[in-house]
Amino acid sequence: MADSSTLTPQEARLIAKDAFTYAYPMADSYRILFAYFLWPKNDEYKGPLNELIGTARLFTPSDTAVQTPNADTPYCLVGADLRMEPLVLKVPKIDSKRYYSIQLIDTYTHNFEYVGTRTTGNGASKYLLAGPDWTGQIPSGITAVIRSETSLALALYRTQLFNSDDLENVENIIENGYKVQPLSQFTNTEPPAAMPAVKYPRPVRLDEGETSPRIFSLLNFLLTTFCSTHEAETELMTRFAKLNIGPGLTFNPTEFSEELNQAVEQGIKDGWDTYLELKKNKLATQEVTAADLFGTREHLTETGNIYLYRMAGAILGIWGNSIEEAMYPSYYNDADGNELNASGNVCYTLRFEPGGLPPADAFWSATMYNLPEQLLVENDLDRYLINSTMLDNNELVLDEDGGLTLYIQYAQPTEEKKRKNCLPAPDKGFFISLRLYLPKQEAINGTWQTPPLKRVTP
Repeated sequence: MADSSTLTPQEARLIAKDAFTYAYPMADSYRILFAYFLWPKNDEYKGPLNELIGTARLFTPSDTAVQTPNADTPYCLVGADLRMEPLVLKVPKIDSKRYYSIQLIDTYTHNFEYVGTRTTGNGASKYLLAGPDWTGQIPSGITAVIRSETSLALALYRTQLFNSDDLENVENIIENGYKVQPLSQFTNTEPPAAMPAVKYPRPVRLDEGETSPRIFSLLNFLLTTFCSTHEAETELMTRFAKLNIGPGLTFNPTEFSEELNQAVEQGIKDGWDTYLELKKNKLATQEVTAADLFGTREHLTETGNIYLYRMAGAILGIWGNSIEEAMYPSYYNDADGNELNASGNVCYTLRFEPGGLPPADAFWSATMYNLPEQLLVENDLDRYLINSTMLDNNELVLDEDGGLTLYIQYAQPTEEKKRKNCLPAPDKGFFISLRLYLPKQEAINGTWQTPPLKRVTP
């Protein structure tokens, strides 16, 4: 155990601030993984680790474990424990017109690799997903080996759904096409010796994540059990260790003086305040966008703010895609700079000029989320988004000049066009996230700009 007796409160506060920023996305990701794969009595439980889990259904307001869920594509999930052996991910041949992706996310929440339409194509293939310590032989029939920096990872599958009549086709892909199995099962050989059982600690709840020092104990568990210190973080871990934070250490606030504990609590608050400042001054103005918050370790390092941006990504939409896969321009304010709120019969419009729809090679959508929960909004229309598929299926009404106007409000419109083009809002604060899957270059380089969201008279 490190000696914290020589720490000054000022130094402890700075370490706690940086360690909290570092820990937050890892702790929040673990919170969801715990609910999905490790807590069978939880309402959000999906199934055990190392199994493909998913059905041909879209997320609804009843899905509450993940903030800002995508309601465009049915999800499949694999919580991958790679400590004992790799997993083999089998992908069937998929219609060339259908978008799909397997996003691979490590314990740090880096998107370390993709399989899918953009990166590997829609042909049948087999991928070996291995942890950092695996040194075995690559069997025949494997298309490629994918390495995770951590031995706990998540494979997040998205499969495009064209319309309600397409559910059976997507269900067939999910149930009969995608396959996951341990390497020993794939090669029909004896599995390696079982790893020691892990005693998984209770996660830090979302409502306590902003303030609880217990986040450091959870960070120590994750670093010790699933992570090897990255060469770029050796000095950082040495610094954290002064406060008993890091792999192999025990964070026990009862051993600190009252003054040090107060410094730790203040450091956590400082970390949260730094995020709020980023949100207000840079995210709200789109000086910093989702493109900066999600990606590989290398991409996030290049931003110069890897840990703060990683934290912001977890808060605003954990497990978001890298920019090449999807973009998430979002509306938190109207054209006059006021925060969005549909209470009191307030209405808004979002108009895409002719030829100005979001440029995406796969599809685009506009999804409504409530605040502060950041979850889908229950409404009488059972409509949580508007997307390009609805336009393709003639479910939306274009303006006379060929543009498209969306109507955002709490009360249901009575006029037919407004009703068809309505994106229902909650009777409170909200935000709207645009999603562009496989964004075109004009979206990535900023040539295409999001249109203003205007407050209008009902």
